[in-house]
Amino acid sequence: MKILLIDDSNLARRILKRILEKENHEIIEAGSGMEGLEKFYLEKPDVVFLDLTMEGINGLEVLGKIKEIDPSAKVVIVSADIQKQTKELAIQKGALAFINKPVVEEEVLNIIKEISGG
Repeated sequence: MKILLIDDSNLARRILKRILEKENHEIIEAGSGMEGLEKFYLEKPDVVFLDLTMEGINGLEVLGKIKEIDPSAKVVIVSADIQKQTKELAIQKGALAFINKPVVEEEVLNIIKEISGG
């Protein structure tokens, strides 16, 4: 599975990448919302893991634009924001799931299994 990680934190991307590579997924990384949109458009990943709080264009804006490009895109929000309304807004805008940081390996892998129908 081709997975795009959009997060301005190198550490957050590295942690997710390490978890996902154990399952032999192909990982593409983007360090900003704009770079993420570009890579989404060019690479057409199966799943996107998207941070909400980034400089410039934020995660909810990126989510909206990804859904404009591909309404069936599978986007998982990964955020340290634990507010219920943030989670609800992300789901309303089309996110499939919401994972809180720091990420838990089992949770990440379970979501991937659900998405891939496994």
